[in-house]
Formats: sequence, C-alpha cells, structure tokens
Amino acid sequence: MNDPKPPHRVQVEWPPVTVPGQPCLPNSGNGGQSPVRAGDRPADRPAVSGLIPGHLSPTGTGDRPHSDGDGPLPPRGPSNNGDQAAGEGAELLSELRAAIGRYLVLPSDEALTAVTLWVAASHLQPVLQHAPRLAIVGPTKGCGKSRVLDVLAETVHRPMITVNTSPAVVYRIIGKNPPTLLVDEADTIFGPKAGDKEDLRGLLNAGHQRNRPAWRISGPEHKPTQFPTFAMAALAGIGNLPDTIMDRAIVIRMQKRKAGERIAQFRSRSTIPALHRLRDRLAAWLTSQMTTAADLIPEMPVEDRAADTWEPLVLVADLAGGQWPALARAACAAMSRYEADQDEETALKIRLLRDIRRVFAKHGSPDALRTHALIEDLRADAEAPWAEYGTNGLNAYHLGNLLRDFGISSANVRFAEGRQAKGFTRSKFHDAWERYCPETPPPAAETTPPGQRGSFVPPAGPVAAPPAPPGLPNGPQRGR
Repeated sequence: MNDPKPPHRVQVEWPPVTVPGQPCLPNSGNGGQSPVRAGDRPADRPAVSGLIPGHLSPTGTGDRPHSDGDGPLPPRGPSNNGDQAAGEGAELLSELRAAIGRYLVLPSDEALTAVTLWVAASHLQPVLQHAPRLAIVGPTKGCGKSRVLDVLAETVHRPMITVNTSPAVVYRIIGKNPPTLLVDEADTIFGPKAGDKEDLRGLLNAGHQRNRPAWRISGPEHKPTQFPTFAMAALAGIGNLPDTIMDRAIVIRMQKRKAGERIAQFRSRSTIPALHRLRDRLAAWLTSQMTTAADLIPEMPVEDRAADTWEPLVLVADLAGGQWPALARAACAAMSRYEADQDEETALKIRLLRDIRRVFAKHGSPDALRTHALIEDLRADAEAPWAEYGTNGLNAYHLGNLLRDFGISSANVRFAEGRQAKGFTRSKFHDAWERYCPETPPPAAETTPPGQRGSFVPPAGPVAAPPAPPGLPNGPQRGR
C-alpha cells in the first residue's frame, strides 16, 4: 500500500482590512507595514472597559470597521456574535490545545494556553498592532525546546525555521506577507561567545511593533532603503535571552520531563498531516474574523508593554468565546506576574526599599539615618540577603549602587547632637516607596450603626502568586 501523501495546504487569501490608525489597504501590500498616521491606539478608539468574558465589544460607533477615506470599506466578515461562529472558534482552539499538549510537556496549564493562542494569533498578523515574541528557554539541553518549534512549524502562519541566521536574511525575508520566524539555538546568536549581534537584536525589538522599519544603504547606487520588521517570532535557547527581547515576549520556561510524564511520539508521516489539517481550519476561521478583529481592542488584565504583548492572544480568545476569554486573561495575569519576579536585580532593589522603610520605622521614622547605622540594621536581619551580599556583606558602595536608579544618594547630614556624617534622609525615599512598594492601606473602619445589619460584601483577598513552573523554586531565578 502506498504511503498517504500529506494533504496540500489550503491557500487562504487574506481580505482587505482596516487596521486602527491605518488606511484600508489590501494585504498584498507591504506585509502590514503601511504607514500609521495616529498612534497604535488612536485617541478616538479608547480601550473598551467592562468587557464580558466570551463577548466582544466594538470600539467604534458602529459594528463595522471605519474607513478613513483612503480606501473602500472592507466587506464585513462573518459575525462572531452568532453562537455558530463563536462555537467554531472555541472548538478549534480546544482541538489545537489538545494537539499541542499531546506532543509537549509545558511548565503549566497557563503556558499551554499561551502557546495555543500565540499559534492562532500568527494567523491574524494583518490586523495586529504588535507581534509578540515567544521566548522558549530552559536551563539545559534536553528540555524540549526544539520540539516546541517542531510543533509550531506545522501550525503557525508561514513558518520560517532556522538554527542560525543573519540580519541581512531576516531583512529580506520580512516583506509583503511576513513569515513567522522560528529561531532555534538562539543562545548561539545572543550568548557571550556570539559576538556583536546588535543589528539582529534591534530588528527583533523593532519588529514587535507595527510601522517600525529599519533603514539601510542598499544596491549599487547606495540608496537609503526601508526594510519592514513587523513579524511574529519564536526563539528557543538555553538560558535567558537578552532583556530587551524577554520584555517583549511571552516566556515559556521549559524543564526536563520527569519519569512519569509521557508524550506522544512526533512522527512526520502521521503527525504533520493531522497538524496541517487543523492549521488550515484555524486559518480559514481566523481569516473570516479579520474584519471584526481589526475594530476591537479587548480589555487587558495588565498594562503597558505586557498589555501590548498579550493583546493579540486575548483578542483571539475573545473571538473564540466560550471559556477562552477567561483562560487567556488568567494566563496573562499569572505569567506576567511570574516573569516580573524573575528579574532578580529589580526584585532585589525593591526588597532593599522595603527593608530600608522597615529600618526607618524601627527607629521611629527619623528625618535621617547615618549610612553605617542603616547598613548595620540591614545586615542584622537574618532573613534578608544583605549579610551575604557581595564578598563580605552589604557596604556603603553597594548601597549607593543599588539606590542610584531610584535617584537616591547619601549626603552630609547634620544630626541632632550637632555632628555631621554621611547619611540618608527619609524624604528622598518617599517617591520610590510610593511607586515601587506602596504600603497596603488599612481596612476601612466599620460605619454601620450598632443594631443595624447591612449587606456584607467580603473583602477581596490578596491575589495569590502564580506557582513556579515544575522544577523551579519559587522566587527569582538567575539566567545564564
């Protein structure tokens, strides 16, 4: 019997769409690099508040995308408000999640949700304002990082997989229909022995946001040439990637499988055709939703760059409906919070601010403390890291370096007994304390008069910190 041939991939034509802040152009243009005249989030399209999980809310005045006069209004895609469309998307994402989980052991359920939504978001590139990176990192080899790329290569939009590459190649690959970049062994590109790779790092950083082209002198006439950079990218490597890339990425921290953790074998003959069929169904559904997706900005559980990075994933989840909006936002909040704790230096500096506030409170919150007295109290705390900081414990030089980024420094201070010495004034810490480690306000006093019973609303408890991925202890981890 002849071996079955892999099915031919369905070619999905992306329809013309209106991207917020951009003219309506067909997707055969310049790969999503059309000029943006306003910002990524125009003032006339504020983010929607009060989004109901499983539902989408248009950000314009009507339920159709807006034309800004540079092109016809694109045809409306199938509405996601119908039960059939929403059910189809939720079912497809659930199938994709199960397929990914069949071949990979990811560090958490949230990570599995994130990878599923990232794959789906790659098929929505024409209407996205940001292209989140997927950083697949592990402490050693054999953690399954390359297998993640194998699965992604068969499910994302136009995969371009490479073990090593140069900026010149990437500049010329990204164009009319940007591929999804899949880079294995990224530690060989950015590691300590990789040499100068600032061009590639800059390209990957710029490509996180639409309309951030790179300019180079090109051709025999040495003309300034604009190269688009916007494209989804997944990078796998040992140890942490550069901070500027990790900051723009959804981070999957892989670990070696335990003896009892089993996965299905990834076999090209049987696995790839099944993944391709699922990929093509997913692409067809998301293509039909592009007109709706272009006019929507979902409510996010995080802010700033984390919101930019996770927004495409949450947008896909809202298009699908069902349980996916809740799953996406839970994964976003938990994984963003966990990554914030991985920045060891930042966590250490914030710990120092809290401990200094405790020392001031211990001494009755004086206007100033001598530097040596402050250091002695910090080092005396057996549960704090200051007695073992550096070679011989925290000293004045270390203290100055750790506080420099907050604009705090020591000065000559005249104390009550009239003697002058180096010290820190409490007023210099106020701004940093309010910004980085604000104190929890005390609970409001009971105002219900005696004898009257009003409705009782239990206070919201503190948000539990997300569990560390399997094999990782809680708390900051130092990358390689």
